[in-house]
Amino acid sequence: MAGSASGTKGISTEMQNARTRDLSSMSTEEIMRAINEEDFTVPSAVREALPDICRAAEAVSAAVNSGNRIFLLGAGTSGRIAALDAAELPPTFGFPRSQFKAIMAGGTKAYLRAVEGAEDSTSDAPERLKRGRLSSGDAVIGITASGRTPFVIAGLKYAQTKGSRTICITSNKGSEITRVADIAIVVETGAEVITGSTRMKAGTAQKLVLNMISTFAGIRAGRVVGNNMVGMKPSNKKLRFRAVDIVVNVAKCGRAEATRRLEDCDYDIAAAIAAIGLGRNKDRSNRK
Repeated sequence: MAGSASGTKGISTEMQNARTRDLSSMSTEEIMRAINEEDFTVPSAVREALPDICRAAEAVSAAVNSGNRIFLLGAGTSGRIAALDAAELPPTFGFPRSQFKAIMAGGTKAYLRAVEGAEDSTSDAPERLKRGRLSSGDAVIGITASGRTPFVIAGLKYAQTKGSRTICITSNKGSEITRVADIAIVVETGAEVITGSTRMKAGTAQKLVLNMISTFAGIRAGRVVGNNMVGMKPSNKKLRFRAVDIVVNVAKCGRAEATRRLEDCDYDIAAAIAAIGLGRNKDRSNRK
């Protein structure tokens, strides 16, 4: 949410985009093209931040592999993107639901409806991290396009008092949160198509960065073999078909055997692959 003119001075994501000044008078195709062209700049901006993304990914992976937790803090769009990433990880990689936890300004009701003023609280995030028993082995990721959201900054400051590793994702270089976090990921997405609407390019950048970090954590935790999701939880018909494909790809077996092993292992993909390998080893031993 944009503040006063003086309050947003120097914040790149609040500046007016010269390329879209006449947006409201453009044709349908011109509007779509303008949005698409601006979105096209986001991946290259993410690429510029790769060194810090790598550092953050390794820190998160280390925490996960030590059995610790990852807390993601955000308000508005940033909080909803954090919640989306956290929600997708248990079915994708088989992580416990408690390992990645999103903390949204305004609470769970704010996922579907804006809670005015929640992002300005400096007590909410620390209190919720305290209730979550944040420890020194945990990592906290603060997400804020502007880099100055009080809810997120207060959460990171509290995390540092507990000795937790702190990471931020922002679109504004030199913003307050970059001076607070241990690792600052700055993806300079610049002025939005609609002035100050950071659900657009800045939000896209946040999702891309979180995808990279959490996917790396899944890989390093052994939940991926090659590029196959062996930690995936096949909770519906489509995913059970996908599980068969994964077992076929990794174990180099036929679909019938893959299906049978998955059924025997209650659709635990890694266990099914291991069972196929164990069966082959027994066959070799019997032939000797």
